[in-house]
Amino acid sequence: MKTVDNIHPIFERMESREDKQRQLHQRGITVWFTGLSGSGKSTIAIALERRLSQMGIFSRILDGDNIRTGINRGLGFSEEDRKENIRRIAEVCKLFTETGIVTLAAFVSPTNELRNMAREIISADDFAEIYVATPLEECERRDVKGLYAKARRGEIKDFTGISSPFEAPIAPTLSIDSTGRDVEECVDEVLKVILDKIKVDSTN
Repeated sequence: MKTVDNIHPIFERMESREDKQRQLHQRGITVWFTGLSGSGKSTIAIALERRLSQMGIFSRILDGDNIRTGINRGLGFSEEDRKENIRRIAEVCKLFTETGIVTLAAFVSPTNELRNMAREIISADDFAEIYVATPLEECERRDVKGLYAKARRGEIKDFTGISSPFEAPIAPTLSIDSTGRDVEECVDEVLKVILDKIKVDSTN
C-alpha cells in the first residue's frame, strides 16, 4: 500500500480562506522579494512589515537565513537543493496567504524557473514579485555578511553573483534599485503596487 493511500486531507472541514480574511479584514498575498545577497531584500521587508502593522495589516516575514536554520536546515546550494528550498518556502507561503496573512518572502531565488514554481504553487493572483535590482558592485561593496569576500576566495561554492548566475525577473510586479535610496522610499514604492491586492475592508 502506498503511503499516499493513508493520507486523508481535512481541508473541506476547516474554516475557509474567506472566513479567515473576513476575521482579519484583509486579503492574503505573498510579496516575493528576489535579488542578490546584500541587495536590500530583507531590509525592505522588515521596514514594510512595520509599515503594514502601523496600517493595521497583519503580515509575516519569511527570510532565507531564518528558513535555512529551521524547516530547510540541511539543504545545501546545489540545483536540486535550491529547488527544494524554494518549493518548501512556497508551500509555507501558500498556507499563510490562504489564512489571510500578507506574507513577505525575502529569498535570492536566482532563476526564473524557481520563481515561476513559487508563483504556480502560491497562485499568480496571490503573488507579487518584487525585484530588488541593486547591482552586484553595490551588493559586494556592502558585503554585510562577508559572503562575497569568502566567495571571491573560493571558500563558498555556488554563490549567486560570483560562481553561480542570477537571472533577472522577466516581468516583475516592481523592479527597484536600493542604491542610495532611503528604505522608506522603497517601502512606499512597494506599497503602491500591493495595497490594491490586499483589499483591506475598512467597513467592518
